Amino acid sequence: MTALARLFEGRLPDLVMFDLDGTLVDSVPDLAAAVDTMLGRLGRPPAGVERVRDWVGNGAAVLVRRALAGSIDHNGVDDSQAADALAIFLEAYSGGHDLTTVYPGALDFLDWLQDNAVRMAVITNKPQRFVQPLLDEVGLGGYFDWLIGGDTLPTQKPDPAALLHVMGEVGVVAGQALFVGDSRNDILAARAAGVKVVAVSYGYNHGEPIAAENPDLLVDSLSALI
Repeated sequence: MTALARLFEGRLPDLVMFDLDGTLVDSVPDLAAAVDTMLGRLGRPPAGVERVRDWVGNGAAVLVRRALAGSIDHNGVDDSQAADALAIFLEAYSGGHDLTTVYPGALDFLDWLQDNAVRMAVITNKPQRFVQPLLDEVGLGGYFDWLIGGDTLPTQKPDPAALLHVMGEVGVVAGQALFVGDSRNDILAARAAGVKVVAVSYGYNHGEPIAAENPDLLVDSLSALI
């Protein structure tokens, strides 16, 4: 029996929902490049990949504010300055995603789910406009029937609204669904939606170990689920 089936009492879930950045793809190099372009145009020093890795996960607007603050704590950032910087960042990030890569094991797991007729969705805090183009660029565009970005609905993770929305669209109850993510926001959203949650150990959780959030299962690769 697979590790995934063990989570569902010997069967497979009807729906698997995925976070994107830090779960399916390592997008930090491209995000960091866009952040550093933004900072450079504002006359500021670059942040670099490792700092940006700790800042991602709460959407583009929060990432930009953290970059302006130089810290995960961004409460002192001026709203007007943040809005101007966000526009620069979005322009820079729209230039392509050549540095983004699919994590080892992710494609194997997606292929296996597809072969077993399990429906799939992406629920990310990344702006909606970037989701499908990014998936297409890295070769994952054909797997998902539902794509929810951070600005698709009025709220984003850790609010469970996006998970509940997709479950309603598919027509599945919480016991038939799974969420897969890499951050505390993902686990909080899954818990609030009442679905089981698998966490990956390699993602972006603001530098904190995701095991401390007590997911239903922690894996080092998505291929471990099969």
